[in-house]
Amino acid sequence: MTTKNNTTINLNLFKTVTGNFKRLVIPLILITLLFGKTAMAQDRTITLDEAIKLGVESSNVVKLSRSKIDQAISEYEQAKDKANPTGKASFGYDRAEIPYNTLKLGSMTLGLPKNDNAYLGTASLNETILGANKLKYAQKSTELLTRVARLDAENDKDEITYDIISQYYTLYKVLQSKKVVEQNLTTIDGQIHQAQRFFDQGLVTKNDVLRFQLQRSNIELNGIDLETNRKIVNYNLDVMLGLPETTQLMINIINEDQRQIGPLSGYIDTALASRVEVRQLDLRSEVAETNIKNVQANTLPTLGASASAYYIGMRANPLPQSGTFITPITVGLSLSWDFSSLWNNKNKVAEAKIQREELSFSKAIKVNDVKKEVNQDYQSYVMALDRIKLLQTSIEQAGENNKILDSKYRNNIASATDRADAETLLYQAQINLELAKADAGLAYYTLIKSTGKLNK
Repeated sequence: MTTKNNTTINLNLFKTVTGNFKRLVIPLILITLLFGKTAMAQDRTITLDEAIKLGVESSNVVKLSRSKIDQAISEYEQAKDKANPTGKASFGYDRAEIPYNTLKLGSMTLGLPKNDNAYLGTASLNETILGANKLKYAQKSTELLTRVARLDAENDKDEITYDIISQYYTLYKVLQSKKVVEQNLTTIDGQIHQAQRFFDQGLVTKNDVLRFQLQRSNIELNGIDLETNRKIVNYNLDVMLGLPETTQLMINIINEDQRQIGPLSGYIDTALASRVEVRQLDLRSEVAETNIKNVQANTLPTLGASASAYYIGMRANPLPQSGTFITPITVGLSLSWDFSSLWNNKNKVAEAKIQREELSFSKAIKVNDVKKEVNQDYQSYVMALDRIKLLQTSIEQAGENNKILDSKYRNNIASATDRADAETLLYQAQINLELAKADAGLAYYTLIKSTGKLNK
């Protein structure tokens, strides 16, 4: 009997525990999994190509540029429409009341009706046969301006791309610096532990231990600054790429010292052939040349053809009935010439030529600016590559020096100050190398941007 009661109690207890487990633990596991997935979804390792693609696709500036292209295309189509024939039709009704409807002409008396109706319908079609090529010039001008708008969009895309690249490398610099800080914190912790052990053995003073602890505090302060900068740059990049603002971006190691660089002259030639500003000035020069021809065309005559049909009815019923209406049809040619333009147009032509010359001067100035910009960016990139090589050598030297001082310090030959200084030099050299790699990467893309080949 007792066994049966104990069995019943144990079963009830098992059911209670199982029910509590299902009610409390399982939902907790589900919540943990849910938030775990969310947290994982917020961390993303991104390449530079991916960042550029996302940024360009989500950029409102690029979308606005495309809208301007659509507007320019619409204006071009409107210019083409002006070459089509023009036509119009109209229909009118008049009701005439004639209170005094008797008219005497000498011995004759003419009687008019008390009232009458009048319907007048017209339809006409006009076509310019010879218009001094003004329509052709208008079409060419708007077509050239459409190409200018496309280049504006291309330039906007380059600017957006470069901004993304700049933010990307800035984040890379911060993340690499944080890694160096973490590595140095691990190293300094080992040194603090060793110094404390030496202090306990009476081999070093308390001041030696404090120096290592102070060095660790300075590294931690540097880490706090880096983390603040990382949050700022990471947020800005999330916004630029159209990603959730809580996404934590990670960047893989970038080897910037493996790119080959060609001669300066090649980059300058590429820039002069590809830079949007130079190409736009060429197009605007063509627009100015077309404008001169358009203004000169004002002095030439124009020839047009027209055809018109009329419906004139005098009955109350507007529908045509035999003998109640007439339908004259006219076809004609018209030749017009505003010969006063021979003396009134010359100053307009002179103004158009001045605008063409201004564009020529502007292009010469821009060409010189492009050459100087490419040269500056080229030299900056060469300097960045040289800096990486020197820093790699300095790291080797600092590393060797750090090993020697570490050995001397362990054997109580070098002071704690010398040991800390050697480690600081190695730490600083490591940071400088990572920053130099990022600077070289950005310098490379700055050079490519100055050649007009950033998105090509």
